[in-house]
Amino acid sequence: MRKRGWKTWTLRAITAVLGLVLLALLGAWLYLRGSLAQLDGERKAPGLAAEVTVGRDQAGVPVIQGASRADVAYATGFVHAQERFFQMDLLRRTAAGELAELFGPKALPLDREHRLHRFRARAETMLARLYGPERILLDRYVAGVNDGLNALRARPFEYALTGAAPRPWTAQDSLLVVWAMYIDLQNNVAPREIARGWMREHSDPAQLAFLLPAASAIDATLDGGAPPAPAPLPSHAPDWWGGLLKTPIKLAGAEFADAVGSNNYAVAGSRTASGAAIVSDDMHLGLQLPNTWFRMVLRFPDPAGGQRRLVGVTLPGAPPSIIVGSNGQVAWSFTNSYADLLDLVELGTDAAKAGQVRTPNGWESPREYVELIAVKGASAERFVVRETSLGPIRTVAGRDYAVHWIAHDPQALNLNHLKLEGARSVDDALAIAAIDGIPAQNFVAGDARGNIGWTIAGVLPRRSTPPETATFPLDAEGRAPTWQGVLPPADYPRVLNPGDGQITTANSRQLMGAGAERIGDGGFDLGARNRQLHDGLLALGGRMDVRQAFGASLDDRALFIAEWRRRALAALDASALNGKPQRAEFRRLLETSWDGRASVDSSGYRLARDYMWALYDLLYGQANAALKERDPKATAALADSRWPLVLARLLDEQPPGWLPGGYPSWQTVQLAAIDRVIAAIEDEGKNLADASWGARNTANVAHPISMAVPALRFLLAAPSDRLPGDAHMPRVAGPKFGQSERMTLSPGREEEGLYNMPGGQSGHPLSPYFLAGHDAWAEGRPLPLLPGKIQHTLRFVR
Repeated sequence: MRKRGWKTWTLRAITAVLGLVLLALLGAWLYLRGSLAQLDGERKAPGLAAEVTVGRDQAGVPVIQGASRADVAYATGFVHAQERFFQMDLLRRTAAGELAELFGPKALPLDREHRLHRFRARAETMLARLYGPERILLDRYVAGVNDGLNALRARPFEYALTGAAPRPWTAQDSLLVVWAMYIDLQNNVAPREIARGWMREHSDPAQLAFLLPAASAIDATLDGGAPPAPAPLPSHAPDWWGGLLKTPIKLAGAEFADAVGSNNYAVAGSRTASGAAIVSDDMHLGLQLPNTWFRMVLRFPDPAGGQRRLVGVTLPGAPPSIIVGSNGQVAWSFTNSYADLLDLVELGTDAAKAGQVRTPNGWESPREYVELIAVKGASAERFVVRETSLGPIRTVAGRDYAVHWIAHDPQALNLNHLKLEGARSVDDALAIAAIDGIPAQNFVAGDARGNIGWTIAGVLPRRSTPPETATFPLDAEGRAPTWQGVLPPADYPRVLNPGDGQITTANSRQLMGAGAERIGDGGFDLGARNRQLHDGLLALGGRMDVRQAFGASLDDRALFIAEWRRRALAALDASALNGKPQRAEFRRLLETSWDGRASVDSSGYRLARDYMWALYDLLYGQANAALKERDPKATAALADSRWPLVLARLLDEQPPGWLPGGYPSWQTVQLAAIDRVIAAIEDEGKNLADASWGARNTANVAHPISMAVPALRFLLAAPSDRLPGDAHMPRVAGPKFGQSERMTLSPGREEEGLYNMPGGQSGHPLSPYFLAGHDAWAEGRPLPLLPGKIQHTLRFVR
């Protein structure tokens, strides 16, 4: 009896524990359900002019229709908040330097870096200058955001995990979201200047000119200009050349180190089947869930009495506009311009002038601002910002620099992007782009009549210093003056209806001739990707349709890496293989596991790519170690993206004065790089034959909360797809970086438009829209741009 009773109580206890676990899981599930967006029904919304409807299709893409632009802005804010509020919160906190309030002390280094710029204070100043219809539109958007947040039956699930409460949204927060994009798109300019400054200090002028070329024959510029002649090859290398420090065997290229991105292109009506222009855009960004962009269709009356339809992507939290898309008459697209938008200006000091610094304009006393950084679980940190007339002071290796960044300029941000909604032609769109207050972008547009054009959208600095000088830190004497004010819109370079009927940009040099000096070089890509895009699009000829144009963004031919494969094969001759079975296997895979593409099953592609990066490690290793001491982001590759072209020239010409110490020939250098690749793969526990490109290039796209709570990754991550594509080809793909959307359309013919994006519309893991469409993006399978049949309708009434 006692034994039977003991078993009974044990079973009861187990049952009770299981019951409590199930109740906890049920409670968690119900809580998660409570923070799902409302899809159907009717809501009262004070301040509306008339009823607004939000219809959603099977993928959760909203069609918002209202009687006024302000009413549509309200509903946009409501939808953004219900589907993406935590994403919006992270963006405003990133710009303001307020992440430690959510994530604790580990976020303090990033907060200090961003708080230096005092963007929240700048947002308040900018907002005081905003008035009229734009301010009304922004305020209605903010009202919609807060109503959408408050309408959720439970706060967004991320706040339950962080233990924080969501703060209400403000108009300043929407401006901060734009500054967050400044940080994302331009944050490498300062470390690039630091890297170039170190190389200038440790190389003579001839070596520097050779190591840091400004252009090459690879560039396919919009003006068709010829590049300058390559710099002469100096007789000997700098002292730091070829010094690889003893480090773990991990190649620099093992991560997606060359993550420079975006492609856009336009084809004139003279070359399309419909006679309308075709515009395509795939913006390359860091990838996570939810995706950066939120697709929408907005409908409202236009001033002429007709109905306006806007189609494209929005940025949740930003002022309510279509970032890239179409208004039915004009379509527009972006890639990051990599213009030179920041100077590091060294500041002089003198013990006799305590508290003062010398700028090129003379001596001055920096203003001091005390910033309090809230820290979860700890006391607030007191952070002092010292700011000169040129910008805040940053100390690097014992030297003080003023960070003179265009993002600090009062004209850096405005709401002129909204004016694109009414553009009727490419000419209109180019004029609006030149007054747009956004991070400087390559703006490519096309209209329904078949015209195409390019310019820079966003604020450019007005410079008198030669572009090549401005890419290094500037001295306090002002021998090379920093930029002064912003470039007038009339001076913006532009290209309209080029003779070949196409325009392509891919973050590389846009112009060789007139106008290039107004843009400068803030870290252009080396140009192989744009060259391949340009030539591939040209090969499509005339009578092109939208589907053919979309396909150009999926080009994963390994034209650039093919040359590195050729060099590796040449190095692996019979003498190199003698008694070296692993080298023989390396060569076999280069020959047999190669289809000329960055294919997931190709070992040959990965080995050729890794060989190139291993050479980089061997020759730039000592420089990179020194650069890391100055700035963790500073590298030789960042100093000039054209380093592969430098190495290619050395391997082709084989100058003895550039042979690193300990190597009798350039072949032995190459074999050392190949051996380093073999060792790195073996260190991963793999055989060479198993080291395919897909095994390396596996998607790692997840919600940021999954990093804080890894146990929830199964719920918060996309599938670990093996991805074709890489850098230096149109189909840019990395584990956490790549094509954040693909969109191709003709204005006025949006029904033919095609679209992809990683992740889905919703940021909620229980939403049917969390990953809707993600599989099509991973496969490169285009989906219709316009939403399908409406399945849910939410109405807002007065």
